[in-house]
Amino acid sequence: MEMVGTAHMTSQQRHAWQALLQDAGLHTDEAVDYTVLLWEDGQLAATGSRAGNIFKYFTTAPQYRERGFSAAVMTELRQEAFSLGIDHLFLYTKPENGQMFTNLCFYPVARTADILLMESCRGGIGAFVASLPKPPAPGVTGAAVMHCDPFTRGHRYLLGKAARDCEWLYVFVVSEDKGRFPAADRIELVRRGTADLPNVIVCPTGPYLISQVTFPTYFLRDTQRADDIRCHLDMEIFASHFAPALHITRRYVGTEPFSPVTAAYNRAMKAFLPGRGIEVREIPRKAIDGTPISASAVRALLGRGQAQTLHQLVPETTWRYLQQHRMIGGEEDIHDIP
Repeated sequence: MEMVGTAHMTSQQRHAWQALLQDAGLHTDEAVDYTVLLWEDGQLAATGSRAGNIFKYFTTAPQYRERGFSAAVMTELRQEAFSLGIDHLFLYTKPENGQMFTNLCFYPVARTADILLMESCRGGIGAFVASLPKPPAPGVTGAAVMHCDPFTRGHRYLLGKAARDCEWLYVFVVSEDKGRFPAADRIELVRRGTADLPNVIVCPTGPYLISQVTFPTYFLRDTQRADDIRCHLDMEIFASHFAPALHITRRYVGTEPFSPVTAAYNRAMKAFLPGRGIEVREIPRKAIDGTPISASAVRALLGRGQAQTLHQLVPETTWRYLQQHRMIGGEEDIHDIP
């Protein structure tokens, strides 16, 4: 047995890797950071890869499945991840593979008919939700989940409406650093932009509310359904873990005139969440001159340097942040967001 860990496969290694994955019915079109290749008698017997904190492309050739090769590959992947300080790991798999990965010390987070999400920390999601701040008094509690890349007047309008509609409002800001603005800054901008709303509780999503960016589709037979599958897994996580622990009974969303994926997500929430005791309330988007405000429009204006138009779309807290980071011209003496 020979095991090779690599960030850059040779053409020969990649050919053997793709052939093994294709034999297992897995697509090979997603990027990875590190791959373990386990060879036996000159043949690629087992493999697994890491992309960020997600393990993927995990399979063993049928003739070697009783040899313990899966455990060997998993051990090598974990050690490589730990060496980089990545100690909380996730994997997505078909539900029927759950027991195999449980035997390799991964634990279920949520499952649907199509997909199972697992993590390397037993009870990790329960501990994360338990760590979130709780309202100081009982009352009807709602929630909104937002990316806020960056925080706009549209976001502020929606949250103001939602905050008036319930006693307490959780605002979960997507934690993933995949947008134009860093996650820590986006969360702080939301906090500053809602500081006048005393019943708003701003929290990170952590690694649990799923991002379209990192959701893998390599093991799905019908990749055209990927957005639908991701959506239902996301809602299952929210309904099974976040809502009951935080007593959330309402989910607020804005109408979506631009993105078909987000519009479909809103429709799916309306169909799914009420059955789990969570009412979905859709709030019309704030518009300027008939055009709904969007973060993508802000980013486009930023790229073109159209500061005057951009200023109309963002609250003063976001405007000062843009000035401070020299993304637009302006004041020189604004302190950095801590």
